[in-house]
Amino acid sequence: PSTIIFGDHPFHFFPLLLRHCSESAQQLDTMVKFSVSAVALAIGASLSSTAAFAPVAPTTSRRTAVHMSTVAEQSPLAPLTVWGDKIPNILESQSELKSRKVEFAPTIKASDIGLASDDIEGQLAYVKENAMEIKQKMVENGAVIFREFDLMKEQDGFVKFYEAIGMKTCLDPLHSVSARPTVDGDKNSPVYEAVNKESRKNFFIGMHNEFVGTRAPRAAAFVCFKAAETGGEFLIADGRQIFRDLRSDLVEKLYQRNIRYSVMELPFFGWVDNLPEFIQPGVMGAVRGLASAAINAKVDFSVDLQWGEGGYDNEKMLQARAPSQPPIVIHPVTGEPHWFCNVHSHSSKLRKDRESVYGAERFEDGASQINKSDMYYGDDGAISDTDLEHMDEITMKNVQFVKMTEGDVVLLDNYKCMHGRNVFDGTRKHGVAWFEGWEGEEEMKKTMAAQPKEAAPFFAS
Repeated sequence: PSTIIFGDHPFHFFPLLLRHCSESAQQLDTMVKFSVSAVALAIGASLSSTAAFAPVAPTTSRRTAVHMSTVAEQSPLAPLTVWGDKIPNILESQSELKSRKVEFAPTIKASDIGLASDDIEGQLAYVKENAMEIKQKMVENGAVIFREFDLMKEQDGFVKFYEAIGMKTCLDPLHSVSARPTVDGDKNSPVYEAVNKESRKNFFIGMHNEFVGTRAPRAAAFVCFKAAETGGEFLIADGRQIFRDLRSDLVEKLYQRNIRYSVMELPFFGWVDNLPEFIQPGVMGAVRGLASAAINAKVDFSVDLQWGEGGYDNEKMLQARAPSQPPIVIHPVTGEPHWFCNVHSHSSKLRKDRESVYGAERFEDGASQINKSDMYYGDDGAISDTDLEHMDEITMKNVQFVKMTEGDVVLLDNYKCMHGRNVFDGTRKHGVAWFEGWEGEEEMKKTMAAQPKEAAPFFAS
């Protein structure tokens, strides 16, 4: 019946339900349109827990580095995330890493190689002649910082720079939701904005590897076209060093249980609590199904929606969680184990702790209300504040604040090197290009694989 009698008061169930569902559907559609990017930024991976350690074949390509004029036709999607084999003994791998010295993020200055800062032709010739060495430095050391190169002060020169090195561009990981604007406004441009909005200036972007759903770029180049007047440093950290320095008991626990991200909250279902208790489970099941369909129709990765309490105004909410994944992986080329976990950027507790230092994140309006992420164990268990604080401490201990000036570039291996951004004041214009790989990558893999196990001790068996 569409009307249910409670005492002397008729309860018009279906009309009320339809009205609330319609209102929530409109809110959900609006929220999803504007916030799928947040889901994508926060989501760790879309692999099931049973396949979390299964190696996923990366997209391979025989073509040469693409040129800006043809990027729209030739750039592929970001390649599939390479999770690699399960590490047989995670504590032994950590101990081995502690026993050796690792180098991270060497700097190449134009003046150190005998070039003037305005010698654009000489700079381009240098990167062409030393392309393989530069890429080897990136792979071995996680990142390479370029300074005093006027070549990269403009977008055209930046593109020439990475093409000369032999980097193969791919579409932005957020391409499926068209979330990230390009520097020049051309939707087919290979150079994307790197979170420069004034409204996000007091938002400290925590350390993370770039991966969305099942896809992760192999490498990236971040460029400064205009530095912020104050702050705005580009942050980098070596995933090997973070893995090395974490408490062994926590490493073992995290690796055994895996980790899982909550990637957003839908906080506008408080009306469900006003329905008769006996029909709430059915309504919640129907709403959950509709919300799942609405979200998954707009993205190319899946999320698991769970009901929870809290969110804004302590209303009933739907929380979207990504599948379980390992927090430590084997590097696709070198075979080294390293931290590959975005807890620093995704933990709700750590973000709130930073708010006490930098101010609120301005998550007050419209679609931004659902841009809330968090992290759990892979079995949905809570991670203690003590362990989260330890991960934050170790991460920040290994962070380098790179104050970039116009033309500076950080070329980084997206698996080995994490990145983030400091708060800033003024106008900031940084860009990023993503790469599916590079010329010579397969040769690097073959060379490493051919080495005796004693010479390459970090390959999982």
